[in-house]
Amino acid sequence: MATAVETKGWTRDQMAARAAKELRDGFYVNLGIGIPTLVANNIPVGMEVTLQSENGMLGIGPFPYEDQVDPDLINAGKQTISELASSSYFSSADSFAMIRGGHIDLTVLGAMEVSQDGDIANWMIPGKMIKGMGGAMDLVAGVKKIIVVMEHTSKNGDPKFIPECTLPLTGKNVVDMVVTDLAVFQRPDHESPFKLIELAPGVTREEVREKTTANYVE
Repeated sequence: MATAVETKGWTRDQMAARAAKELRDGFYVNLGIGIPTLVANNIPVGMEVTLQSENGMLGIGPFPYEDQVDPDLINAGKQTISELASSSYFSSADSFAMIRGGHIDLTVLGAMEVSQDGDIANWMIPGKMIKGMGGAMDLVAGVKKIIVVMEHTSKNGDPKFIPECTLPLTGKNVVDMVVTDLAVFQRPDHESPFKLIELAPGVTREEVREKTTANYVE
């Protein structure tokens, strides 16, 4: 008789669901590329949250099913999306004015690295071709709360929550919460250290310490 394999840590969708717990009724929210886009499908039932995209859309619906895809309807990451009855469209200049003007309550972003001081590197790896920096630098400078959702380690096993970022920075001292497949770290303000506040299923504090080089409070 086969034995069930015990899963350890969070899947990408579970990481997005954990980040979605930080949403509040009435929030205007911007979602980054990758795992953060999954937050759209994990908004708590009954909660009124308005999703905003840098390319000029306010009121993004959940990801469409294959038979509902409109190739002309995309987000800033060029992923197909759905619209709501309340959706509105405008220029990207107006969209960035919302971001830079402090009108977005929360953004969920992916990252290659996050430092113990809240620095984030998520827009380029030197030597690799990129399409551009996108809106991440504006988001980390203008949005009220920054949540990073990322794998705890890179593909080769190197920690991604580290003492100091080695890649080009997107922003300094801007991250408020880090959600990984192993744990959740949070800090009350930008002068305080990150604190380990939650472990993913099957993950121990010892494992998190082994895979984290950043200093944090337990």
